[in-house]
Amino acid sequence: MHRRRLLESFNYAIEGFLYVLKTQKNMRLHFLSAIIVLLLGFYYNFTKIELILLLLTICFVLIAEMFNSGVELIIDLITDEFHPLARIIKDITAGAVLVASINAVFIGYMLFISDFPVNTLETSIDYIRQKPLHMTFISMIIVLITVIFSKAKIGRGKPLRGGMPSGHSAIAFSVWAITLFLSPSKLLIILVLILAILLAQSRIRPGFHSLKEVMAGAFVGLGLTSLIFFILHL
Repeated sequence: MHRRRLLESFNYAIEGFLYVLKTQKNMRLHFLSAIIVLLLGFYYNFTKIELILLLLTICFVLIAEMFNSGVELIIDLITDEFHPLARIIKDITAGAVLVASINAVFIGYMLFISDFPVNTLETSIDYIRQKPLHMTFISMIIVLITVIFSKAKIGRGKPLRGGMPSGHSAIAFSVWAITLFLSPSKLLIILVLILAILLAQSRIRPGFHSLKEVMAGAFVGLGLTSLIFFILHL
C-alpha cells in the first residue's frame, strides 16, 4: 500500500510538470533548451563540477518557470477581474524567471566558450563514434522524452503507468538495440532480447498496457535507437 501511494505521488508530481509543459510555451522552450545544453555538456566531457553547475542552473530556470505558472493560476483562481496588485505579482514572478534565464545564459557562456570546437562536422561525428557512452545516453534520453510527450499528447494513462506507448517496453527494446549495436557477444544480445520481451509481456498481464501499446513502445525504443546509431555512424 505504501509503495502504491509513493507511485501515485510520483505520478501526480510528473503530471504537474507535464501540465506546465503542455500549457506554457516558455516552459517548452526552456525544457528543449535544457535537453540540448545537457547533451552538449556530456558531448564535450564536462567535469563533474561543471555538470553539477549546469544541472543546478537548468533546474533553477525550470523551477522558476513552474512557480511563475503556479502563481498565475492562483491569481486567476482568486479573481477574474483586473487588479493592479495582481498584475504586479505576475510581473514579479515573470521577472524571477527572467533573472534565472539571464543567469543561465551567462553560466552557459562561461562553461561552453572554451569547449566549442572550431572544427568540421566530420571531426565531431568521428568523436561521437569513439564514444559509445554518449550515443547510449542520447538514445535513452530521446526515447524517454518521446514516450513522455506521446502520453501527454494522447492524454491516456499516467506517466509511470498505462497509456500509449508503453514506456517500459520502449526502454527495454532501446537497451536491446544498444546491445545489438555495441556488444560483440551474440549470447548477450539474445539474452537481452529475451529479457526485453519478458518485460514487455509483464506489462500486459496485469492490464497496465494493451498488446498494441506494448508493441508501439517496442517500435519507439527500437526504431529511435536504431535511427540515432545509424545517423551518428554515417
